[in-house]
Amino acid sequence: MKTLNKKLLRGITLMWSQALTIALVVASAVAGFITSFSAYDALSWSRDLYYADSRFADVFATLKRAPLTLERQLQEIVGAAHVETSQAQVVPVNIPNVVDPIVGLLLGMDPLLPQRLNKVNLRLGRMIATRHTGAMEALVSEGFAVARKLAPGDRVNALINGKREELLIVGIALSPEYIFAGLGGSPDQRGFGVFWVDKRALASAYNMEGAFNQVAVRLSPGASEGAVIDQLDRLLKRYGGNTAHGRDLQMSHAMLSSEITQQRVMGTVLPTIFLGVAAFLLNVVLGRQIATQRGQIAALKALGYDNLAIGWHYLKLVLIIVALGLALGLALGTVMGKFFVGMYEESFRFPDMHFRLRPDLVLVAVGVALTAAVLATVNAIYAVVILAPAEAMRAPSPGIFKPMLIERWGWQKWFSPALRMVLRTMTRRPLRTSLTVFGIAMSMAIVVTGSFMRDSVAVLMETQFRQVLRGDVVVALLEATPANVLYAAGKLPYVTAVEGARSVSVRLVHDNHNWHGIIMGKAPQPELQRIVNLERQFFTAPQDGLLLTDRLATKLHLHVGDRVRVEVQEGERAVLELPVTGTVQEMLGMNAYIERASLNNLLREGDLVNSFTLAVEPGFEPELLQRLQGLSRVGVVISKSTMAKNIEDVTVGNLLMVSSVLTAFAIVIAVGVVYNNARIALAERAWELASLRVLGFTRTEVSAILLGELAIEITLAMPLGMLLGYLLAAGIVSGIQTDDFYFPFVITPATYAFAAICVALAGMVSAFIVRQRVDGLDMVSVLKTRE
Repeated sequence: MKTLNKKLLRGITLMWSQALTIALVVASAVAGFITSFSAYDALSWSRDLYYADSRFADVFATLKRAPLTLERQLQEIVGAAHVETSQAQVVPVNIPNVVDPIVGLLLGMDPLLPQRLNKVNLRLGRMIATRHTGAMEALVSEGFAVARKLAPGDRVNALINGKREELLIVGIALSPEYIFAGLGGSPDQRGFGVFWVDKRALASAYNMEGAFNQVAVRLSPGASEGAVIDQLDRLLKRYGGNTAHGRDLQMSHAMLSSEITQQRVMGTVLPTIFLGVAAFLLNVVLGRQIATQRGQIAALKALGYDNLAIGWHYLKLVLIIVALGLALGLALGTVMGKFFVGMYEESFRFPDMHFRLRPDLVLVAVGVALTAAVLATVNAIYAVVILAPAEAMRAPSPGIFKPMLIERWGWQKWFSPALRMVLRTMTRRPLRTSLTVFGIAMSMAIVVTGSFMRDSVAVLMETQFRQVLRGDVVVALLEATPANVLYAAGKLPYVTAVEGARSVSVRLVHDNHNWHGIIMGKAPQPELQRIVNLERQFFTAPQDGLLLTDRLATKLHLHVGDRVRVEVQEGERAVLELPVTGTVQEMLGMNAYIERASLNNLLREGDLVNSFTLAVEPGFEPELLQRLQGLSRVGVVISKSTMAKNIEDVTVGNLLMVSSVLTAFAIVIAVGVVYNNARIALAERAWELASLRVLGFTRTEVSAILLGELAIEITLAMPLGMLLGYLLAAGIVSGIQTDDFYFPFVITPATYAFAAICVALAGMVSAFIVRQRVDGLDMVSVLKTRE
């Protein structure tokens, strides 16, 4: 073995703890990158592959009822490669021995005809039969089947057009339209199921023979989506058609795309920070380590080693540390990537979604890590190896220092000699001190970033399920009904309060901007389902205009006082001009509100409601839900407690897992920064500390001089770390926001305290280790000096 290689191995052995902590920081960066981008790759790759295989439609439209004879005109739309019509109905579903309310979406299909759009993928069992003599045969969506433990041969009940029908499950299936299945933008595999049934049986049950109420369009290459939507709207308008929309407004695609965007943001921002911290550590550790080996470098040069050989020797030290970090990071990233992909399978259902470690991801991770390491250390290596042997053999020239500020102001008597020594060391090397403080602050910022999600999720759940939805059960009716139904609902057993609402499908138009959604007609003073902003302030719906969410107002370029064109998409399809009376910053959805009485007056349809919220006596919700399942007018029943539990089981659990991983990585960074700075400070000041011991200072006093500097740096880093954590978390939140979802940005004092405790504990552990080394200093060998 070559002499320099032996020296390299001895050097690695002596500084193994420092090398390991730096390698762990590199590993955290690489693991975070591999985890996030492999999850991003799995989702985007699975989506694109499945969309292509299943011929996922590009444009969608719903309507009340149109004759099948209209299909010929739809096929002639310019830009439409293929048009497919179908039937869909939302029904309450009941599973034996299950009290929770379940919403089912019945979709009609013809098993004898080839599926040209939105192909249903059979996962288990068989296809439905065209004829049945007993129960209606059905395929069920895989996510719902897994959540409810359903298998071919099981039976469920559905309230179809007011009649209780039995559905015989013959198979489990997937569809590109329902990769993400849920209500209101929240994953709810337990409370929402998709059922594919024979379209003839479904048409017969709803008197829809020879008719359809859904349209899907596949665009021709290069066709204009907007032009196709305009033509489709004109043809469907007379049949109660709502404004058609592209994939961007299709709920499953929108939620999947949002998650993919989030993974791309997380996979870019955080690993970049980790690698930056690792580069900082390598620069500090290696630069200061080389500075302590000036004599060894001079001896090597005197023995004939040139600059290139010596430089390559120290560069190999860096490469070994980075290689160790890369190996750990790739292994950890693979394990975590598989775990995250498995976690996403609970929310997104594909025929084939699995983890794959793409070679280009590995090459990018290796390339970025090596580049960051080399750039961070090349200057430190160059600065020493260019020294002439005679100059390198001498100790570095002492710097030219001036009295400290406290000495110039005469305040030194207020500081102990030990503290003055600490402050003098810090102020005379301001760049080194600043970099150390910044590195510790960044580790604290990562802890804040990893933990703030818990605060935000807690606020989200608290706001939506305690401040906004204060009732216990929400009931959606099959159609708008006279408001006296509220009196009947109030008479139901165990109901203590009832509040009605009216929602109307509309298209809002302002200049060249438009939006399709619903206007919510609210009670004058809603108590069971309120309008609450991010600051938890309560709003009431206006009588003479619209209250819009701020994101909707921005989308339509509207300000308070502007007038907006309201094109009602149902009934008489009235066209209204209403002023914008205010905006509200809500967390979920883009919404428009008006008082229910005003909405009904504008539509001239009488006092109608199509949903109501119930407050229920504690402990009696199951009995009420059982009673509601038998009512013919009821379309959908939602239990607040069940919905909250389903969201917590999936969404909240996933977010908390991500938060825990980030926190663990951040703690690794904190230990790496604090410990390495303490070890390097010990190596640099060993002679001074040993001299103080000879002069009579105790071990505790000597340790206090060294560790006091570390304590001050940690103290200075904490407020900066809080600020950086705030800014970093704010940047991540802004990167994952969507039009339909505003992730609340909340950081509680407890989170800042937790981050401070993590950094303080890292400092205490590092201080303990360094104190042991201070106590074990061999004063004789340390005090030997070169003549």
